[in-house]
Amino acid sequence: MTSDHTLAAAGLSLGYGDRTVVDDLDLVIPPGKVTAIVGANASGKSTVLKAMSRLLAPRTGAVLLDGKEIHRTPTKEVARTLGLLPQSPVAPEGIAVADLVGRGRHPHQGMLSRWSAEDDAAVARALEVTGTADLADRAVDELSGGQRQRVWIAMVLAQETDVLLLDEPTTFLDVAHQVEVLDLLTDLNRELGTTIVMVLHDLNLAARYADHLVAIRDGALYACGEAAEVLTRECVADVFGLSSVVVPDPTCGKPMVLPLGRHHVAEGHRTVPA
Repeated sequence: MTSDHTLAAAGLSLGYGDRTVVDDLDLVIPPGKVTAIVGANASGKSTVLKAMSRLLAPRTGAVLLDGKEIHRTPTKEVARTLGLLPQSPVAPEGIAVADLVGRGRHPHQGMLSRWSAEDDAAVARALEVTGTADLADRAVDELSGGQRQRVWIAMVLAQETDVLLLDEPTTFLDVAHQVEVLDLLTDLNRELGTTIVMVLHDLNLAARYADHLVAIRDGALYACGEAAEVLTRECVADVFGLSSVVVPDPTCGKPMVLPLGRHHVAEGHRTVPA
């Protein structure tokens, strides 16, 4: 089953204090797909995600969830549809994995409602699908980086939302754990139809795992679409200020970016392929 919830930005302008970071952005997230947002540092990627998750109010324009302005929608109503994994989340000291994952159930509980069998089942499913059930009784701060990241994802999954936003979910993880987390998110998308939106730094992982790429430059939409349409030499040069060669990824045929540094082009191969 694929999520049919729609998420979009219309004329969105965002900033902090006197500084404007995003200006007049229009963006539509394809429902039921994996979308990766890429861009240089300070380009506005995480700022856009904060606005889409209702953490940052727009200066002008709006974020629309199912056609309704998300910042005018009650918090719990949003939280039943949209889950967020922020960048570098911090767990309360000493909290056990099962307790942290259980916090994902808060949007489903009213002021007078008690913890239910349905809540237990949701937490158990989230632990199982993320491979963290055997960690349930351990303290979160005792876990490795990859284990912690899976636990945070489990907490968001326990929320049981159809849309999931993740801000740099692979940051600080080694390559094996990066692939592990992205494989997990792909499984969620394919098996549950969850709409995934994530900010990623690694262009090759973004191209490999995303159905839809969004490139942001200086707070504006540079390009969006399938990886082959977006991730070109021109895009890499304009968005990242980087010379590169873009070739087909031998594992999946999607674009693969080979950066060109001044010291890493062999003699006799100075001409960059077209």
